[in-house]
Amino acid sequence: MSASRWPTYFIPHGGGPCFFMDTPPGMPKDMWDNMADFLKGIDSDLGRRPRAVIVISAHWQTRVPTVHTNPKPDLLFDYYGFPDHTYQLTYPVAGVPELAKEIQTHLKAGGFETAEESQRGLDHGVFIPFKLIYPEADVPMVQLSMLSSNDPDEHYKLGQALKPLRDDGVLIVGSGLSYHNLRAFFSPMDKPEAKAFDDWLTDSVMSTEKRHERLNQWRSAPGAIQSHPTPEHLLPLMVAAGAADGEPATHAYSGDVLGKAVSGYRFG
Repeated sequence: MSASRWPTYFIPHGGGPCFFMDTPPGMPKDMWDNMADFLKGIDSDLGRRPRAVIVISAHWQTRVPTVHTNPKPDLLFDYYGFPDHTYQLTYPVAGVPELAKEIQTHLKAGGFETAEESQRGLDHGVFIPFKLIYPEADVPMVQLSMLSSNDPDEHYKLGQALKPLRDDGVLIVGSGLSYHNLRAFFSPMDKPEAKAFDDWLTDSVMSTEKRHERLNQWRSAPGAIQSHPTPEHLLPLMVAAGAADGEPATHAYSGDVLGKAVSGYRFG
């Protein structure tokens, strides 16, 4: 691996605007603190700044991979029922239309049809974690959609097509959650299936040679369907992993939210 090649990340983005509000009554006041500390530490972990970031969020799915091309993207407050001030958050990050074109070029070379979008705002899977990662909004970014097919292999190959951009100053970040069963998430009860799936997922991610094969079969893993009744919060991991295919991984974050194991990974 080139010394100048940027790693990729799969990060947990929490629940709604969780890092910028008090926790609801009855919930631990520090329930999101460790996750927030991990996100705040990514900049120093990297030790340098990329020319731009590509973010793949669980909250944008389209028929074909679609790049956001607006040089001054708005925000999309796609969460509901939270305190009023969380709808006034700002993140005035610059978009990178020229990088959006580069993304399309690489995806087309990888066999993907592509599209562009300029009006949709950056969703909370982007601006919420990045308000902690780069709080000054001083690193430009482009959001890339996931595929509505929900096919893990397609998302892995999407990442593989993006891999060359890592040698050109680009950081690739998949933003989701390794556990995302909303009905069970905020129950105070421990969920052993969450730990079982988290253990399987970490073992699969660390298995460089078998990573692609195992992630393609995630639905058959112990605790998988209980941890992900729908797959959209896991699929950003496939993109981050694919963009670092064949490279080692680090278990960058290991946390617990109300008894549910949650992980984040760095590749390359």
